[in-house]
Amino acid sequence: MKKEIHPKYYPKAQVKCACGNTFTVGSTKEFMEVEICSACHPFYTGKEKIVDALGQVQKFRKRLAQKEQKKKKKPR
Repeated sequence: MKKEIHPKYYPKAQVKCACGNTFTVGSTKEFMEVEICSACHPFYTGKEKIVDALGQVQKFRKRLAQKEQKKKKKPR
């Protein structure tokens, strides 16, 4: 293995989640901040939580509501 080409390794790097949970891991960064961890991820908690990327969920719900209104206005 070549010497002095690898980044410094931190065996006790701190990770802080947006939910407030903190834990240690091995990493090349000394401190990391994450949005979702195993303490708040819906798969592990069993709770439904919508992770929204730039309002995509709201845009979808708005389009869906418009389609529903059009269906109600059409006489049958």
